[in-house]
Amino acid sequence: MHIGDIKTADCANGIGMRVTIFVSGCTNHCKGCFQPETWDFEFGKEWTSEHEDYVISELSKSYYSGLTILGGEPFEPSSQEVLVGLIKRIREELPNKNIWMFTGNVYERDLLPGCRKYTDYTDDILDNIDVLVDGPFVESKKSLTLKFRGSSNQRLIDMPATRAAGEVILLDL
Repeated sequence: MHIGDIKTADCANGIGMRVTIFVSGCTNHCKGCFQPETWDFEFGKEWTSEHEDYVISELSKSYYSGLTILGGEPFEPSSQEVLVGLIKRIREELPNKNIWMFTGNVYERDLLPGCRKYTDYTDDILDNIDVLVDGPFVESKKSLTLKFRGSSNQRLIDMPATRAAGEVILLDL
């Protein structure tokens, strides 16, 4: 897996101060994407254990609420194995930090068993994140007034509640 960037002190991609990882690689190619350079799976730097240690070290600081993972597309099958390891490590070492993920996929259409982006790692990812912002960016539905979304079709899903209920439960902001 490659990453385009790791941003610290990010307050635009989730509630509170965050560490944000921009994963490289995306096959969705949404028209009007704000980072089309991240479509390239080789964009940026190859993810290393040093990157992971840096994220954990930075995230351990008291002023961070959590981690956000976006892209590119974090649910590309080639990225999921690396991301599940990071997510599980955060849950183990920093259990009070929340984890948000952004995807251009739709939860019930693309990420459940038998769906196109489902892998051996998908359930572990979904079971260990707090918020999933799902849905492709749709340029005709773009709105600058939306919190943590680029277009009105995108949803902020409360993942623990969704996984427990077996149906999509939206985050109440």
